[in-house]
This record gives sequence, structure tokens and C-alpha cells, in this order.
Amino acid sequence: QVQLVESGGGLVQPGGSLRLSCVPSGRIFSIETMGWYRQAPGKQRVLAATITRGGSTNYADSVRGRFTISRDNANNTAYLQMLSLKPEDTAVYYCSARVGTIRPYDVWGQGTQVTVSS
Repeated sequence: QVQLVESGGGLVQPGGSLRLSCVPSGRIFSIETMGWYRQAPGKQRVLAATITRGGSTNYADSVRGRFTISRDNANNTAYLQMLSLKPEDTAVYYCSARVGTIRPYDVWGQGTQVTVSS
């Protein structure tokens, strides 16, 4: 089964930046919405940002103005540019894709760790 593969996580100091990437492990057709979610230790997974096939974006209030989501439809790739990182951004970041329209289903990645600490 095709999954998503995230990369780009790591350790960064407060105020720093990272760029996450998400690519499918195989061929996927008809990806509609792609998104980035994050899960901090001891907390539930929550939305960070989403982007539709047409380029419409949605951000959580906590990241709006600092994070930018983008995608390459030709390669089914999504990116999350993160600026001005804060310790509270520390989490495992997961990429997701909503596939299809008639009977849509979700595909997830394994996650990439982002740690913001001095």
C-alpha cells in the first residue's frame, strides 16, 4: 500500500527555520487535499495546515503567518516551510493526503520529528 514519506525534520533553535517535504512511496492518483498535522508529546494530533489541489490553504491559528504550505501537483509532493520556530512547535509532523472524490480515503506518513530547543 502506498504511503507518504516525510523528511526535513530535526533539531533547531528558537527563531530558526525548517522545511518539511512529503512524497508518496509509490504512484497515487487523484490526490485532492494534502495536509500537515502535528502531535506534541502527550497531546492529540492536530491540524497545522492544508492545501487543496487548486491551491487554497488553511492554517491553524498557532502557525498562521509563520508556516507556509505548498504543493507540486505534478509530483504529488507537499512542503511545509516553517519560520520563526518556537519551542511549542516541537512535535512529530505528519503528512496526509485525501485521495479521490467519490469514495475518498486518507493516506498518512510515518511522521518526522521537529524539536525546537536552545
